[in-house]
Amino acid sequence: MAVKQISVYIENKRGTLSDITDLLAREGIDLRSLCIADTKDFGILRLIVDDTEKAAQIIKEAGHTFNVREVVCFKVPNEAGGLARVLRILDGNGINIEYMYAFVAIEGKHARIVARVDDNEKTEALLIENRIQVVSE
Repeated sequence: MAVKQISVYIENKRGTLSDITDLLAREGIDLRSLCIADTKDFGILRLIVDDTEKAAQIIKEAGHTFNVREVVCFKVPNEAGGLARVLRILDGNGINIEYMYAFVAIEGKHARIVARVDDNEKTEALLIENRIQVVSE
């Protein structure tokens, strides 16, 4: 049930982000989630889109370095302590989280969380076992 995420390595300069998002928009790619991490010289643009294969091809043809990885996406109650309870379960079962970010989905009282973990299958099984809804593409 993992979700595919594209990580694009981009120059940390004005206009680069808008160039990439414009390129994807022109080709009809819908962005579902976006996260940017930066350093002095470059940034990592993490994207979840509606058509990963097409987006990856577009990004490749534009000359950008990227990779596609599977990440886990799950819902947590949008309330104080909602995320903390889930993280306690994962930590208590030896799951290491490399990074994570949240995105807004208009769907009741839940936030969606994207996490890069060291074991997708174990993480998903733990989430399901603890009645935490795992989100698929």
